[in-house]
Amino acid sequence: MANAERSGRPAEALGATAVGRTRTPTRTPLRMACLGLWLIVAGLAARQVSVVLSTPRGERLTDLETWVGPNGVLHVKGALYDSTRFTGTPFNGLVLKPFTRAAEQALGWGWTFGTLLLVVALGLIAARALPQPVGRRTALLAAPVAIALLMLSLPVRNTLWLGQTSIIPVLLVLLGCFTARGQRTSGLLIGVAAALQPTLLLFTPLLWCTGRRRAALRAGGTFAACTALAWAAMPHDSHRYWVHHLAGVGLGGPAEDLANQSLHGALLRLGLTGPLEIALYLTLGAAVAVLALRRAVRYVDDGQLLLAVAVTGCAVIVVSPTAWQHQLLWVLLAVVGRAGRRAGDRYVWPVTVILIMTLPTSMLLPDMRALDPLRTNLVLLAALAAATAVPFLSRTSPHYRAPLPPEYAPAVPARFRHVPLVPLLRRVLTRPNLLLELLLIRVTYAAYARVRLAATGGSNSAGRTEAEENGRQVLGLERALRIDIERWANHTVVTVGRLRDFFDFYYTSLHFIVPLTVLAVLYWRRPADYRWARSALGFATLLALVGFWLYPLAPPRLMPTLGFIDTVHGVQDFSRPDYGTLTSLTNQYAAMPSLHFGWSLWCGLVIAVLARRWWIKALGALHPLLTASSIIATGNHWVLDAAGGAVVVGVGFALTYLLSGPRAAAAAAEHERTPTRKPVHR
Repeated sequence: MANAERSGRPAEALGATAVGRTRTPTRTPLRMACLGLWLIVAGLAARQVSVVLSTPRGERLTDLETWVGPNGVLHVKGALYDSTRFTGTPFNGLVLKPFTRAAEQALGWGWTFGTLLLVVALGLIAARALPQPVGRRTALLAAPVAIALLMLSLPVRNTLWLGQTSIIPVLLVLLGCFTARGQRTSGLLIGVAAALQPTLLLFTPLLWCTGRRRAALRAGGTFAACTALAWAAMPHDSHRYWVHHLAGVGLGGPAEDLANQSLHGALLRLGLTGPLEIALYLTLGAAVAVLALRRAVRYVDDGQLLLAVAVTGCAVIVVSPTAWQHQLLWVLLAVVGRAGRRAGDRYVWPVTVILIMTLPTSMLLPDMRALDPLRTNLVLLAALAAATAVPFLSRTSPHYRAPLPPEYAPAVPARFRHVPLVPLLRRVLTRPNLLLELLLIRVTYAAYARVRLAATGGSNSAGRTEAEENGRQVLGLERALRIDIERWANHTVVTVGRLRDFFDFYYTSLHFIVPLTVLAVLYWRRPADYRWARSALGFATLLALVGFWLYPLAPPRLMPTLGFIDTVHGVQDFSRPDYGTLTSLTNQYAAMPSLHFGWSLWCGLVIAVLARRWWIKALGALHPLLTASSIIATGNHWVLDAAGGAVVVGVGFALTYLLSGPRAAAAAAEHERTPTRKPVHR
């Protein structure tokens, strides 16, 4: 194929290796970073092998055992699809048949290490296929980064756990598109991949429309030959697969299962069935395929060959009758697309893709019924967006290599000589991308909730003994300091109904509302100060997680024999405390430090520093005082918990200052007051 770029230079063809980078000397820090990434890759590979092979037999490589184990379906001399356990094509079964003679243990080791080698090969090919030109840093770091992302991705982890073959078709397609010499070899590899996964035939029109017609014909002919060979060897099984199961539909789990991230599965989960669902699936699938192929052809003409392949692969996911988790690697390859003209928007797409492909959906979206259609189809939506909607930039765009830079605060010296410790973290004056911020806040909170629960061994009962002992230590220290006012405050408030109701409401309702409101106002009205405040809050929360992990602490209301009254949740059975619908999801022994007070103190400090009117500053200062009163009066925290919350917030602001210097607004004001001052060079 000899397409031309819009710049007039010949484009690289499908089937040619993307090489030819200019060789320049690499600096030592860059080489050290590359070495560190390769060590991380090695650690991830060792971790994957350890997790898989340390799991007892019967719980690991379950699909592989089902297929080629001692009692696997490939040993059966009857029909291959009498049960629905085998989900591959008849050609897949024909290829796997010889492996049934291997012992399961040896096959498990060989299969696991072989799969890891395939992942490495996949990452190397993807790294070498990046659109030209690439910088020295990208050329050196692309391969370990790609392999590490593949190792962390849910499809690869699922493939290793189940003993699946889903990496092989993806690798064959990439080999056919980027390393094969000549159109015949390219078409042969893609045809074999389609014989293993029929919907990969969608790559044949891509070959045809980009001028590689011999490769397209060879791919179609190879697919037909492999299918015919399997039909001749296993006619009954082939008939069952292609006719009875409609190319695999109904094999494995039910098509409406959450793991099936295809358009067909999504329509079934929405309650559509019968002829209406089939007609809608075929119509929408055809539209997605046509639109995705048009986009892919345009990206081939633009020289973004890997993106074109990824877009087509995402369309394969959408139009497949079933797309199980181990078959979804195409979405991760779409991370190479560049979207967004501003530097602040450039990271939205890759970060979203990486999070979707590496984290469970429960960490990305809250457990709300209204969000069920999004949460249950998140990978499908990412594939659909990559195939049809995301406006990836053309290489001819002036913003492709040089996005619009953010506005930075002028560099001014801090009070201390070595501040900021990281000069690269310059103060940005413009607001960050809202979608990216919301996504990262959600992921951070989900990780925070999981660490809180894991700090006591995964349940509240697991850490009860240690938490109660730590509670007695805290109470003893407070008595020595003469600040043990919790029981007096608790019993005083209980006797005044309106005061009790007020503190209960304040404790349960404003913990999240006020910080989120402050963040929202800052984001909209004071974007530079938003970054400063958000960083301090993030550091404080991370430090609090360390405290939860190292020092589980029972709050006063969960300390037996001390006579505290739980004003919010009522009388408790201390062996099995009940505090509502979140009983099994939260760690009630994560009391030190108190983030109820810490977050309220953060709000008060931010409002006091940034508000212009005195009465708003006064309200900001009042919020942590009322929060401290509520957490003590309701029996949910000790006084020293609040002190711990104040410490982590103070350290959070201090770390923000040390790492990146003064606030952006303060830096800008200082620069305006002293416009002729020379910057300090470090």
